[in-house]
Amino acid sequence: MYNIAGKTAVITGSGKRNAIGEAIAVKLASEGCNIVISDIGITKGEQFSEEHVGTTKEMEAIVADIEKMGVKAIAVACDVRLEDQVQNLIAKAKEAFGNVDILVNNAGIGYIMEPFESFKEESWDAVLDVNLKGAFLCSKHAAQQMIKQGNGGCIVNIASQAAKSGFPFAAAYTASKHGMIGLTRSNAVELGAHKIRVNAVCPNHITTGLGHWQNKFFSDKMGLDYDKYLQSIVDKNPLKRTGLVEDIAKAVAFLASDQADYITGEAMNVTGGEEYH
Repeated sequence: MYNIAGKTAVITGSGKRNAIGEAIAVKLASEGCNIVISDIGITKGEQFSEEHVGTTKEMEAIVADIEKMGVKAIAVACDVRLEDQVQNLIAKAKEAFGNVDILVNNAGIGYIMEPFESFKEESWDAVLDVNLKGAFLCSKHAAQQMIKQGNGGCIVNIASQAAKSGFPFAAAYTASKHGMIGLTRSNAVELGAHKIRVNAVCPNHITTGLGHWQNKFFSDKMGLDYDKYLQSIVDKNPLKRTGLVEDIAKAVAFLASDQADYITGEAMNVTGGEEYH
């Protein structure tokens, strides 16, 4: 359907089970893409605990599952805050598959939430460094490789409903995702001459492992029972359900395909109608 078979997709933040990154990887693999699974690989203190990061062991297990689908896949550990590791990620993808055709900037921190008046500087830095600086570095080096190849390419940034609207306790997250839309638009304008399309996908709440953490956090803050909080999310949604990781994966596959070859600079809402601007 999408005519992306044989292309190579690099997906950051894809080493965690039952999360958006893994779903994107599986969807692109089902369309015949070679897959580069990437995540930080190791824990790095309280901000990057095993609860929230994809370990090397998890990445390798996801690769094994994807290879059973009849496509090729590799795992490359990468801390997207560090340019040398990002360069290595792109180099390993090229070495394994020859080209880098699709980049999905999915690596992100959505689990550092603090009241604004007491938001810690180190918390702000961690969120902005992963969510925005990471997308900048990965886009930069993927674009360099795509330009060398001369065949164009596609970058998809996984933003958020928080790229369009504000949320309490999430000053850094909201700022980073608003910034990601600015990066998307600027890169679309500049890289269009090289036939590189740059778009963003903006999901609303999805109950992954991270989503479960967010549910607990916000239900506690609002003084609601967990199930009642989750029901309140459903009630305000026009389609009367929460988002699924597959919803995001399908949007990414569309944007990466020739079905979207005249679409660039867009920030696509995938929210069941909850976000419409």
